[in-house]
Order: sequence, then C-alpha cells, then structure tokens
Amino acid sequence: MSLEIERKFLVKNEDFKKEFYQKNQLKQGYLNSDKNRTVRVRISDNRSFLTIKGKSNSTGTTRFEWEKEIDKMEAEQLLLLCEPLIIDKTRFYVKSENHIFEVDEFYGDNEGLIVAEIELSSENESFKKPSWLGKEVTGDKRYYNSSLSKISFKSWT
Repeated sequence: MSLEIERKFLVKNEDFKKEFYQKNQLKQGYLNSDKNRTVRVRISDNRSFLTIKGKSNSTGTTRFEWEKEIDKMEAEQLLLLCEPLIIDKTRFYVKSENHIFEVDEFYGDNEGLIVAEIELSSENESFKKPSWLGKEVTGDKRYYNSSLSKISFKSWT
C-alpha cells in the first residue's frame, strides 16, 4: 500500500526511442473504473498484476495504489471479465538524470497517442524535461488509462 505521485505529459515526437534502455509490451483491462477507484489487470511481458488505485487528489498528481503480482493464466482469465476496451501499448523506460520516464505508445483504438509519466517523491519535486516532452496533461482524466478503456483516443473529436 502506497501513495503514487506522478505527472503525465504528451510526447511531441519519437526521439525518446533513441534514449530508452528497456521496453515492455503491456495489455491491461479494467474490472472497475469507478471515479473513486479503479481495479486493473495488467500483463507485462511474462509478469501479471492486479492493481487497485484510489481517487486522485485535486491536482491529479497523488493517489492511493495497491498492487499484487498474480499468475499470468489468472490475469488472462480476468481480462475476459474486464470492461470492453482492452489497452494495448508498448512502455519505453527512459532515464533522465535521477528520474525515469515511462513512455506509453498506444495501439488499437488508442493508436496515435503517446504519453510520458514520471513518478516523483513529492508533488513539488523538480526534474529535467527532455526535448521530446510536450504539454502536461496531469489531472486531465481523458488521458487516464481507465478513461481510454471507455472512450478511445481515436473517437475524440
């Protein structure tokens, strides 16, 4: 059980692909995407997780998070019970000084969307912004994965 403090940004171009040191293929679905809590099932390459997140604070940067590793077969079965749109994306890990950006390139119904998240130890913590980092969208619920599993990026007008 912990607090998650993160900021989210759009990505201007694919220059981050020259800098990443690791990537994973992710598939995730939501058993519950209520505004007060989300329950997510995620398969990341050969590891699987069940995650519960609480409601974000007023700035959208901080919320409760609980996560437990589960068996991959169990995760695949749980994905069948999830809300209709399953998130499919590649996550790239990019080091920037003392921080790591997780850059998600989405596929399927969310193709064309690339966002970067950075986890911080406090809401005011400073960090170096790479040149490929674009507009901040922290707190914009449209960019939450749980929202993208209901209203896909491709359907936005």
